[in-house]
Amino acid sequence: MIVSQILREKGHDVYTVFKEFSVKEVSALLAEKRIGAVVVTDQADAVEGIISERDVVRGLAQHGSSILDKKVEELMTKNVITHGLDDHIDDLMQEMSKSRIRHLPILDDGKLVGVISIGDVVKNRVKELEAEGNMLRDYIATG
Repeated sequence: MIVSQILREKGHDVYTVFKEFSVKEVSALLAEKRIGAVVVTDQADAVEGIISERDVVRGLAQHGSSILDKKVEELMTKNVITHGLDDHIDDLMQEMSKSRIRHLPILDDGKLVGVISIGDVVKNRVKELEAEGNMLRDYIATG
């Protein structure tokens, strides 16, 4: 399965913030929307970074509660790994495992069109395995 198929099912909703947002504002957004990361964009919607729950927790551990008043740009990952709509889900799985990340922004012609999470990847893989199991059961039953 390719990324565009997953986004067709999941939707293309992406929450973004600017690097000038406070970590407290981002934390509130993550909690309100029940998501694990937001993409940091500039005024032209170009991807500048990504900030996740893990980044916030690391910041708290290193700097204490004062981190909440700091700007997102101080915690965000700046070298963002992205993928495209035509990439295969297996490639995303490998990238997530290798890079130890849970969220991959998806770009189409340089424009942010979605985010795939590790949960999306696992959900897709489980559906594939269930379909495979059903096909094998059907084959055996009619065999």
